[in-house]
Amino acid sequence: MKLWIKSDWNGFFGLFTNNLTNILTMAVLLSFVVGLPDAFVYGRILPAVGLSIFLASLYYTWMAYRLAKKTGRTDVTALPSGSSVPHMFLIVFAVIGPVYWTTNDATLAWSAGLIWAAVEGLIEILGVGIGMQIRKLLPRSAMLGALAGVSITYIALNPAFSVFYVPYIGLISLAVVLLGFIGKIRMPFNLPVGLVAIILGVIIGWISGYMSLDALFNSFSNLGVYLPQLAIDELFNQTGLESVAPVIIAAIPLGIYNFLETIDNVESAAAAGDDYSTREALAADGLTSLIGVAFGSPFPTAVFIGHPGWKEAGARVGYAAATGFGVLLMTSLGIVPVLLNIVPLPALYPILLYIGVVITTQAFTSSDLKYAPAAVIAMIPWLSEWTQHAMDTALGAAGTDALTVGNQVLTDAGINYLGAAALGAGAIVVGMILGSITAFIIDKKFMHAAITSFIAAFLTVFGVIHSTTSVGLLPNPGMTLGYVLVGILLIGYHVGLFDKLTKKGGKPNHA
Repeated sequence: MKLWIKSDWNGFFGLFTNNLTNILTMAVLLSFVVGLPDAFVYGRILPAVGLSIFLASLYYTWMAYRLAKKTGRTDVTALPSGSSVPHMFLIVFAVIGPVYWTTNDATLAWSAGLIWAAVEGLIEILGVGIGMQIRKLLPRSAMLGALAGVSITYIALNPAFSVFYVPYIGLISLAVVLLGFIGKIRMPFNLPVGLVAIILGVIIGWISGYMSLDALFNSFSNLGVYLPQLAIDELFNQTGLESVAPVIIAAIPLGIYNFLETIDNVESAAAAGDDYSTREALAADGLTSLIGVAFGSPFPTAVFIGHPGWKEAGARVGYAAATGFGVLLMTSLGIVPVLLNIVPLPALYPILLYIGVVITTQAFTSSDLKYAPAAVIAMIPWLSEWTQHAMDTALGAAGTDALTVGNQVLTDAGINYLGAAALGAGAIVVGMILGSITAFIIDKKFMHAAITSFIAAFLTVFGVIHSTTSVGLLPNPGMTLGYVLVGILLIGYHVGLFDKLTKKGGKPNHA
């Protein structure tokens, strides 16, 4: 069994480009969107991310080698892996960003992200034993719909604004992304689609004068050796735990999503002929995520979708380890800030836009069409959260805030600020709850829907969801009462309380 064959280059360039794009996106989000200092982003966080991806890639290479020896086959393909893209955005916008923007404390924001990622890693390890059971209980449309909400807003909408702000770079890169990823058109010389989009953006960006030679030269000062360092003190930061406490419960369903995604992708590999142990893959994801956290990475690792594609391209065992090693070198030598001054950001944003579109589309294509309403309802809390955040940003830029302007003034203008804030508080959990209730109603599982509603009521009692202030006892009693009443109504349907009123010949009271 050879560890490397010529066709592994195809898999390496494709998977490395995928991970490179994710790392560059990560750097953009942390440095330019959140505003964390470069010392944190390039000196501490990215080296730890590179380490976790390297370890995961090594382990999946080892799994592939063992499978090849066991079966005597030479066409075994290692599982592709890297940082989980949906979780990257959620951790940035739900944890790291809000904590940093509120406190201006980079260490505190980083600690909050580490604690969140640690919970996700632990949940994924627990998934080794209970993953399949939870998969049966949690409506897929609700889970994917909640992810679609953050995808269509933060992952797709914000990059779309930037694409059309510099259209002479963004639009041509977007066209390449649409041709390659959606139209399935092969690129010249069979180059990876993302790489072609970036190359065209780089050429136009430098010819047009959009990029700065001085900024590029200055970025070389970041080159050096940045070895991963233990971040145990930051992980067990009490203040960081307090900062992440109001949203930490959302890490539980996200951890569940992560191990369900791994289960799906391992099953996809089995369908392509490579039958890996699902439990072992889940354990590897969770353990490499936790090792990454210990060294300062707030982003969990995951088995990527696309194993059959890499297999068809000729990738076998060695491409995964080579990808991990390439990522480790890139993050440990300070190359990322140099690349960000070579590649114009409008050339990267179309790839994010595509990722947002794919995740949103998945919410409707991965479940029976009858569950589409559940997916849509699960998206709405994120739309509310994004709208409220946009209003806060705009009002803040004008030197005021919603409290000063007054909710009635905003409501009269067509925007109910307080309603948007309440619906969007804990958006990921709220989306899953509302989507689950809807999916259970579609299936006539009224008791399941009632239990979900009572769980939501319990969470509102302590301000975990729908609280616009902080975690506390009954911060929004009206919301608690609303969910309790919904639960009672659903139990009524479960026991057939309203059957007589709905049967033919009955006399329903329309009052």
